[in-house]
Amino acid sequence: MSVPTLRGIPLPRLTITLAASASALVLTACGVVDGVGGSGASASATKGDDITVGLLLPDKDTARFENFDRPIIEKEVASLTHGKGRVDYANAGSSAATQSRQLRQMVDRKVDVVLVDSVDARAIAPDVRKAKAAGIPVIAYDRLAQGPIDAYVSHDNELVGEVQGRAILGALGEKAATSEVVMMNGDPADPNTASFKQGALGELRNKVRIAEEYDTDKWSPATAGANMKKAIRAVGLHNIAAVYSANDGMAGAVIDALKNAGATTIPPVTGQDANLDAVQRVVSGEQYMTVYKSFLDEATDAAQMAVYKVQGRDIQYDALAQDKVDSPTDKDIPATLVPVVALTKDNIKDTVIADGVYTVSQICTAKYRSACAAIGLT
Repeated sequence: MSVPTLRGIPLPRLTITLAASASALVLTACGVVDGVGGSGASASATKGDDITVGLLLPDKDTARFENFDRPIIEKEVASLTHGKGRVDYANAGSSAATQSRQLRQMVDRKVDVVLVDSVDARAIAPDVRKAKAAGIPVIAYDRLAQGPIDAYVSHDNELVGEVQGRAILGALGEKAATSEVVMMNGDPADPNTASFKQGALGELRNKVRIAEEYDTDKWSPATAGANMKKAIRAVGLHNIAAVYSANDGMAGAVIDALKNAGATTIPPVTGQDANLDAVQRVVSGEQYMTVYKSFLDEATDAAQMAVYKVQGRDIQYDALAQDKVDSPTDKDIPATLVPVVALTKDNIKDTVIADGVYTVSQICTAKYRSACAAIGLT
């Protein structure tokens, strides 16, 4: 599968992303609403506040989508449109066919713009073309879809893999070169999977021994658990020094498989998404780390980009879309890439708690109270 790539960008990723955010803040502070965008076209609004944003999310297994992304986008759309805009929402339940049908239905209902987090980036392309033909902009959210999408909002996904890979190397220390590592990759139909894997292998290749490697259809925890059982049989329980797990749902299944096999000490296991149960596993020491991606920043940027696109607010739209990415079907897609951070025991207060994602009481339930106290999380 082709990997989304940044093109023609001379500055480091984080610098550019932060610069884009800063530019948006400056423009907002100056009260700029109308003006001339980079293309020289007029930025006068083509729609008022009475707009409908279609939102298509891929599954219900990933806790963040229903708990954070959807409500944040709904709140931001309402705020930007003085309560007059609405979100037409659908969840595909991990079915590419269902999501295709949902997008076609939104086109038929004549929504003004679509945010789509694709189940299958390639399968959704014909439906993206149908929306485009109907004059409805499509913005790829979190995962880069194929077809003539207008923009892309996500995190720097290769950096996610790099952060996970570096965490494993840090945990293994001097033993890394002789350590057996199992890789539990994500869904091969998700273009982010290739970026996560590329980033992780960029750190791990020739520095550890990749003992076994699996792709995980639809990011299924059950599939990851079954594959982890295979890895334990192939490598040997006590020979597995670390597990690269691409996200938190799979990390939980991997850890359960290790415990069911008799592991009394869990080797370092990575994750991604900062799900509540994953943060609790980090507190208890069962999961080594997770990648915290600011849901607030990503979802807020996506809602803003969707509304600005429909309303013709080119200056504010361009301030958000200062990065460029390529998909297998299109080049130089305007993009916003939000930074990520490795969440460990040491920075829970400075990340998910500081950002209001979780409270201490939500994390430190009775089961985790003593572990929380041990790391000063009270």
